[in-house]
Amino acid sequence: MNGVDLFLLGRTLMKIGEEALPTEGLGDQPGSARTVLIVVSDIRTHPGSAISEIVTRTGLPQSAVSAAVARLREAGAVVTEPDARDRRRLCIQPAPEISSRVEQVRSTSIDAALAKALAIDDPHRIAEIIALLEELARNLSPQALSRLRD
Repeated sequence: MNGVDLFLLGRTLMKIGEEALPTEGLGDQPGSARTVLIVVSDIRTHPGSAISEIVTRTGLPQSAVSAAVARLREAGAVVTEPDARDRRRLCIQPAPEISSRVEQVRSTSIDAALAKALAIDDPHRIAEIIALLEELARNLSPQALSRLRD
């Protein structure tokens, strides 16, 4: 495997992850699930950030970050409060308690999406592949990205 193969694998895994996310009861939502997940990941890593800081770190457009924060606030995943130093800015924090929507998203299985993408109907084989993905995830935490930048 080379860098291109790894990049394309990551993209494929993102698409499978998006397929696994529950969408029932959400209605029409602005922005992609991918953008929302990137933003919430950044907020969890950098609590108390302003929209502009998230834009700088993620490289996403300001409008996309603002829409994602609005969706996350509506879902109960984040809370916002005025910045004590600059009342025009909002500081975004992870919500102190997990909302029912966040719990629903986190508890949704990837089994069906993975089986569909791999065209495998053997639940034991799917479980083996998920175990390998879980091991990889344990070893490649978000901190791995910061080590790449150093």
